[in-house]
Amino acid sequence: MAGFDLDEELVEDRILNFKVMMKQLNLCCFLTSLALLTPGLLLEGSELKGSRPNIILVMTDDQGKGDLSCLGNKILKTPHLDRLHALSTRFRDFHVSPTCAPTRSAIMTGRHEFKNGVTHTILERERMTLKATTLAESLRDAGYATGIFGKWHLGDEEPYQPHNRGFTETFIHGAGGIGQSYPCSCGDAPPNQKNRYFDNTIRHNGKFVQTKGFCTDVFFDAALGWIKSKNNSDQPFFVYITPNAPHGPMIAPDQYKNRFLNLGFDEKSSGRMGMIENIDDNMGRLTSKLKEWDLEETTLLIFMTDNGQAGRTGKKNGKTVSLDSSGFKTGKGSPYEGGTRVPSFWRWKGVLPEGKDMDALTAHIDLFPTFAALANSALPEDNQIRGRSLLPLLKNPDTSWEDRFLFVHQGRWKKGTDPDKSKYKSCAVRTERFRLVNNRELYDINADPFEQHNVIINHPEVVAKMRKAYDTWWTETLPLMVNEKTPNSPTRPFDLLYENQLRETGIPLWNKSGL
Repeated sequence: MAGFDLDEELVEDRILNFKVMMKQLNLCCFLTSLALLTPGLLLEGSELKGSRPNIILVMTDDQGKGDLSCLGNKILKTPHLDRLHALSTRFRDFHVSPTCAPTRSAIMTGRHEFKNGVTHTILERERMTLKATTLAESLRDAGYATGIFGKWHLGDEEPYQPHNRGFTETFIHGAGGIGQSYPCSCGDAPPNQKNRYFDNTIRHNGKFVQTKGFCTDVFFDAALGWIKSKNNSDQPFFVYITPNAPHGPMIAPDQYKNRFLNLGFDEKSSGRMGMIENIDDNMGRLTSKLKEWDLEETTLLIFMTDNGQAGRTGKKNGKTVSLDSSGFKTGKGSPYEGGTRVPSFWRWKGVLPEGKDMDALTAHIDLFPTFAALANSALPEDNQIRGRSLLPLLKNPDTSWEDRFLFVHQGRWKKGTDPDKSKYKSCAVRTERFRLVNNRELYDINADPFEQHNVIINHPEVVAKMRKAYDTWWTETLPLMVNEKTPNSPTRPFDLLYENQLRETGIPLWNKSGL
């Protein structure tokens, strides 16, 4: 084997001894064990496709690259995420949508959110078309247990809820944030509208339960309890942990926000940073349990965020101060790099390289085909997927990666207006090297990652190709924006479901599984 000085007979003996395990362990477990005895053999001699690992995807809300100490923040302390970063394969040029529901829709379908009808976060425009096959459905049909814990935000009406979209275990709040309520179907359970982030009412497998504690802690409690229950079964699992933190309002337990208050930061800034450090502690709990339960070598763990950084300024000692933004000039909601470029750490002990950075242009739409390839699950027959499998990069981080166009649009034009009039408003096209913003600004990202110099006059041929690609994409996407003329619902489903359950059976306390 190139690169390794191994005794061939010793290797053969080890392989023969391990063949007995094949009758008891799945292929992934076997290959992982083999790799521990013959370092390097796994990455060179195995196929990731069909290896069927457990998959845990953790995606926080409104956290950006500037919100991690491992990526340069000098105020926050995120030791658990820092350690995960050190042990992970890292996609350094990984992109999502400018806001939350669009990103979640793209992950669930492998295609741009507009093609799912998701052009906003409210006003029925966050509802993911029922015609789409979801990632959860694909994994479920391939034999995976599938669980979501936290934020769904792709429709509060019953047909759109995650238990009807492929998830076998659901533990979620309504709307886009705990306690949010709008004059449409998008709204959380009534008690949460008064009591934000603590002791929340959560919808668990279609029934409301009363929880105790801070919301992020509760979501991780629920996820960990479910993982533990699945650990002794032969069924692989997909866990989607989606806390609403550090989305506003900026509320954190006192033990997390007090450190920042003592540094002179205001209540809002302290609350947001406190939420991030609380997320870090929960990531520490998760990684510790995976090790305790012997799941590290059979589980792919991914950490990412749903859009660019929010909360880019704060107040300290009464003065407005800039917070770390990793150099980006914009954050959440923006068509520039800062709106869509996010952390993406992938950890699978013994399988993926540790501390390896990859510069290939990758995106949220790539998760569906990647997970499907790992799980050997089916892709939609209607060929809706526009992402591509990341397995070639995961198998060989130095492999060639064909360039492509990624399309970005903020959406959020006024409901009922012609989307064509907003075609070039808050939009972007990205290739490996360039970013065309609002059809009039071009940035050479390789040379100018923070977009300081508009070089559009220097690259007319590049601009022409990007404009043509964008125009083609817009034309094929426009008919699929199915929610634009949908009337707003006069009622909120979570309100009605909660009131009916309260009247008929009451709201039981949630029984947290022992961890």
